[in-house]
Amino acid sequence: MPFLVLVLRNALRHKLRTALTVVGIVVAILSFGLLQTIVAAWYAGADKAAPDRLVTRNAISLTFPLPLAYRDKVRAVAGVKAVSYANWFGGIYQKPANFFPQFAIEPESYLAMYPEYRVPEEELRAFVRDRKGALVGRKLADTYGFRVGDTVPLRGTIYPGTWEFTVRGIYDGEDAKTDTSQFFFHWDYLNETVKKRSRGRADQVGVLIVQLEDADRAAAVSEAIDAQFASSLAETLTETERAFQIGFVKQTEAIVVAIRVVSYVVIVIILAVMANTMAMTARERLSEYATLKALGFPPVFVAGLVLGESLAIAVAGGAIGIALTFPAADAFAARVGTLFPVFQVAQGTVGLQLAAAALVGLVAAALPMRRAARVNIVEGLRAIG
Repeated sequence: MPFLVLVLRNALRHKLRTALTVVGIVVAILSFGLLQTIVAAWYAGADKAAPDRLVTRNAISLTFPLPLAYRDKVRAVAGVKAVSYANWFGGIYQKPANFFPQFAIEPESYLAMYPEYRVPEEELRAFVRDRKGALVGRKLADTYGFRVGDTVPLRGTIYPGTWEFTVRGIYDGEDAKTDTSQFFFHWDYLNETVKKRSRGRADQVGVLIVQLEDADRAAAVSEAIDAQFASSLAETLTETERAFQIGFVKQTEAIVVAIRVVSYVVIVIILAVMANTMAMTARERLSEYATLKALGFPPVFVAGLVLGESLAIAVAGGAIGIALTFPAADAFAARVGTLFPVFQVAQGTVGLQLAAAALVGLVAAALPMRRAARVNIVEGLRAIG
């Protein structure tokens, strides 16, 4: 009888036990994959950051603005190719739960630095021409049903009042990892309105976006920019776009660590369940293993039967769990809306799931294999009957 057929028949001998074990592994591998995907989504902004972009902000905090006049001074620093700017708006659409990033930008210079945002030429021109126009990402548009020409009212929190914008364009990403959940509008429109309501807050920006001529000079250019404003009323902190994004992740690092730990705890739990299953199996079949050894089969063959059965169950559960991860991730992403701008199962996550399933099969079989290989023929045969 071929070895693999014997392994399969052994695995299916106790169908209910095997089925319950497989279900447990499916749940564990599925949970592990989703939790790892959540962690990856947390870092998606940092992973997509361009190496030739810097972000300059107020050294005290992001809540403190910078004078718009800094733009020209930064542009004059050696190694700087272009400079743009943006303000976080923080408005509410209909209700507080409808959260999505909103930025007041200088359209032409800002979008020129982000070629990963793909906007139809006609829509881009319409957005640039309309001071009250808005450019929204595809995911954001799909989530809230925004269409070109729609009026979107936002209730200001940082900038009080009700602000109305007309959607002039919808941008797509160059790939699935591009954030398409953002809402952009004209900084000039924001600034003109602020001048009328609170002139002291006008002509200020939240961050300066700096594009480098050479990405390898990021550290030197950052130091030069900050040195230029070292003695000013608004000192600056310049860092790479990746470092800037990671700064936000670190604010919730405890949550990220907890999710990562839980994902591995799930694997440890199912490992214990699987090990118990294989221990029971080996204990029940000692007489069979003794018979095989009496017939001349070597200990390696007997141990291989245990290992093969364990791997078969673990890999079957792992394969089903991996297959279910993709629709589960899509359903989860649809429920959370724009909370995670990029939410997709990465190849690395699938690799970790496969490795986890294989590890469960190997470790769970370790002790039962040893016991089966070392079973005493005489003592094992006494159990027959």
